[in-house]
Amino acid sequence: MRRLLALLLIPALALIPSACRKEPEGTVKVIAIGGEPKMRDPASGPLATPDAVLLMNVGQGLVRFDASGNIVGGLAERWNLSDDGVSYIFRLASAEWPDGKKITAEQVAKILQRNLAPRSRSPIKDTLGAIDDIVAMTDRVIEIRLTAPRPSLLALLAQPEMGVVRGRYGTGPFSAAPDAKEPGWLRLTRKIAASDDEETQKEEVLLTGTSAADAVKSFVSGRVDLVLGGTFADLPVAERVQLPRNSMHFDSASGLFGLMPLKPNGALDNAEVRRLLSQAIDRAGIISSLGVPGLAPRATVLEAGLDGMAPPTPPAWLGTPIDQRRTAMTPEAARLFGKMPKPEIRILLPQGPGADLVLRQLATDWGALGFAVTRASGEDDADFRLIDEVAPSSSAAWFVRHFRCGAAPICDPDADQLMEAARQTLIPQQRVALLQQAAAKIDDGELFIPIAAPIRWSLVSGRIQGFNGNRYAVHTLTDLEQRPANGD
Repeated sequence: MRRLLALLLIPALALIPSACRKEPEGTVKVIAIGGEPKMRDPASGPLATPDAVLLMNVGQGLVRFDASGNIVGGLAERWNLSDDGVSYIFRLASAEWPDGKKITAEQVAKILQRNLAPRSRSPIKDTLGAIDDIVAMTDRVIEIRLTAPRPSLLALLAQPEMGVVRGRYGTGPFSAAPDAKEPGWLRLTRKIAASDDEETQKEEVLLTGTSAADAVKSFVSGRVDLVLGGTFADLPVAERVQLPRNSMHFDSASGLFGLMPLKPNGALDNAEVRRLLSQAIDRAGIISSLGVPGLAPRATVLEAGLDGMAPPTPPAWLGTPIDQRRTAMTPEAARLFGKMPKPEIRILLPQGPGADLVLRQLATDWGALGFAVTRASGEDDADFRLIDEVAPSSSAAWFVRHFRCGAAPICDPDADQLMEAARQTLIPQQRVALLQQAAAKIDDGELFIPIAAPIRWSLVSGRIQGFNGNRYAVHTLTDLEQRPANGD
C-alpha cells in the first residue's frame, strides 16, 4: 500500500513547478542571457545577445524582422528593387529622433556607411561587400547601389548590426529608459498608431540581462515571461529543471557549428589528419547529449536551403555507424603518425555545461584513436576553435567566406580566388557555381570540421503569443501578447 501511494504521488509532485508559477500580471518581462543590455554602436564590434536584442528593438534599420523572421518595414515604409537587381530604393517613413528632430535620409545613409567603413568592426561588414554606395536621393529617399545582385540584402539590413543609432538615440520601434521601479531593468515603450476614431495605444516591455541560471530560475518561478539568447553552452541549465510544459522553444537556426583549425605548420596542419578527426566524431552522440530535437549531424560547410544552391552531398562515411568507422580509422591513425606520439589537441570553447558535454564527447571520440583532448586557455594556446554562429542571411557566401585567407589561419588561396570571382560576377548561376566550388575546396581541405547547425533556444510562457522560431534566431519584442496573423 505504501508503494502504491508513493507511485500515485509522483505525477502530483511533477505538477508542482507549474502550479506554483505566478499568474502573468503587469508589464511583460524579458531576459536576454548575458550581461546588462546596453546601446552599442554596431560598428564597434560583435554584439552580445542582450545588446543585440536592445538594438534591434530600439535602433531598427531600414527594415526589420517580424516574429517569424519575415522582412517588414522599419525606418523604410516601402522599397523597390531595380530590374537588374543592383539598386534598392527605400522611402523612409516620417519619423523623429527622441529629441524631436526629424530623421533624414542623409543622416541614415551616413550611419549605414559608417557601419561598412574600413574602420568598422561589424561582424557582417564583409558579408555586405557587394554594396557599392549608399546615397540620400531626397530628404526621405535612400538608394543602396550594388556591384552585383544580392537577393539576401534585405535580411542583412534587418540584422541588429545594421541598426540606425546616433549616440544614445535609437530610431525605434521602442524607446528605452531605466525603469524607476525595477533597478537593472529597461522599460521599452512604443506608441502604436490608431485610426482617427481610436486612441493611440502604448506597448511596454521590461528588458534585462542576466546569467542563464538566473534567467531559468526567474522563468520557472513566474517572475519573467520570456527568456532569449540560449545557446548550446548553457542549454543543460534549462534541461536540468522541470520547465512548464511547451515552454522550451528551439530556433531552426541556420549557420555554422563546428571546429576551425588555428595553427598553420602545426601537427594538425594536414588535411588527412583533420579528415581522420572529422570522421572520428560521433555527431549523433553530441546531439543526443545536448537533447535537441530534430538537430541533424552535418559534415559539409554548406547546408540545405541556401540561395540557389542544391542541398550539399554529405560524405559517404557520415551514414556509417561510428563503431564501424573507428575500426577502419585505427590503422589510418597508425599510418599517419607511425611510431610518433600523437599530439595533444587543445580546443577553445565557451564556458558552460553544454560546452563541457561537447568537450567530453570529443575527448572520447578522439581518445579512441590515441589523442588526448583538453580545453585551451586562449586562442594562442588552441589547435581548434569552436565556431557557433547563426547566418545573417541565406547566402552561401557567408559560410565560405568565414574561411578565406585573412579570416582563417589555415586557408586555401584557390578557394579565395573562387570567392572573389563569385563576389564580382553579375550572373547568378555563375555565382552559385563558384561558391559551390569554393565550398568543395574547404570541405576537401578540411578547413572546417562541421558538427551540426547552431543551437538557439528560448523559454516562452503561455502569456507570450507573438513568438515564432526562425532561421535567424532573432526575436522582436513587438506584439508579444498578440497571436501572429497566420496563427502560428
